[in-house]
Amino acid sequence: MHIDGFTFGSIRIDGVDYEHDVVIARGRVRRRRKKASKPFRDAFGHTPLSVGEDIPWDCRRLVVGTGASGALPVMDEVAAEAARREVTLVTVPTREAIRVLDAEPADTNAILHVTC
Repeated sequence: MHIDGFTFGSIRIDGVDYEHDVVIARGRVRRRRKKASKPFRDAFGHTPLSVGEDIPWDCRRLVVGTGASGALPVMDEVAAEAARREVTLVTVPTREAIRVLDAEPADTNAILHVTC
């Protein structure tokens, strides 16, 4: 898997453009389904990443790209669940998350926010 490009609102992975948040699990790309996190929107001013989502925990490291300016909130419960599962959680703006994935892709899954 290769991330070919990232601009606000769009990410290109293996030549395919995605104009929505993506989840990368074991090299497969799918759309991020954030419905479970929407009830927390008012508290955060933005739909956060919550443990209610289908997070790809089957890895040693989970990289969360928090958007172009790093504005995606990640709830404390996500960090607690990562620690409980002994998964290293890396939370950085999406451009940096892409660099992390490129540098060390082995046993790493990701959730990448493509806006804010």
